[in-house]
Amino acid sequence: MAARLTALVALVLAVPVPLRADDSDDWVQLFNGKDLTGWKMVPNPGNGITDLTEKKVDGKVVAFEGTVKGKKIPLWRVEDGTIIGGGPSTHLFSEGGDYTYFHFRVEAKINDKGNSGQYFRTKFEPGFPTGYEAQINATHGDPVKTGSLYPDSRTTLKNYRDKITVLNTAPHKPDEWFTQEVIAVGSKITILVNGKQTIEWEDPEYRYKKGHFALQAHDPGSVMTFRKVEVKELKAK
Repeated sequence: MAARLTALVALVLAVPVPLRADDSDDWVQLFNGKDLTGWKMVPNPGNGITDLTEKKVDGKVVAFEGTVKGKKIPLWRVEDGTIIGGGPSTHLFSEGGDYTYFHFRVEAKINDKGNSGQYFRTKFEPGFPTGYEAQINATHGDPVKTGSLYPDSRTTLKNYRDKITVLNTAPHKPDEWFTQEVIAVGSKITILVNGKQTIEWEDPEYRYKKGHFALQAHDPGSVMTFRKVEVKELKAK
């Protein structure tokens, strides 16, 4: 009997026990599900937007609107517990701008033919900001799809296109919720979509060391929706 019990204990110990990939206590929610507290826009974002205004409820910003050709249009808003972006190209930036080492995760969806991005270590500036971008694109004409580190043609990132992009076929469908994660530790960048690694790359130039997070509205035909935006800051090894 003792021998049988010993064998059973050994068998139990030999079976791997599932472990939580993350400690939920370490995650900081950057979107509270109710308003845009913790987020901001460049006052003069460009792209034909002549005036930027805030819409508030109970003193909290729930939307940013822009004036284009004399008409006020929605840019970013909170609706049904999600952040929705659209209109001319703009970016919604995190208040904090000193993120260095981190695990940055979003749950998002993008419309058919839509284009967006999950920026990190980026500058707070108008236009397409300087920084890294994890692409969000299911069926837009741009062949660079979700799961890619965007090969910005303004920089030498374009020289690494074959190493940092997922081309032509996205790992999710349009209007389908998916999770995209960015893990940035020093010069090493890892991107995962729905838990599967798409990119792991070390930037030989380590060009962007710290900055803001940002969500991108790419063009008037794109509608992007985020229901969770969170970060776990990591320590340098």
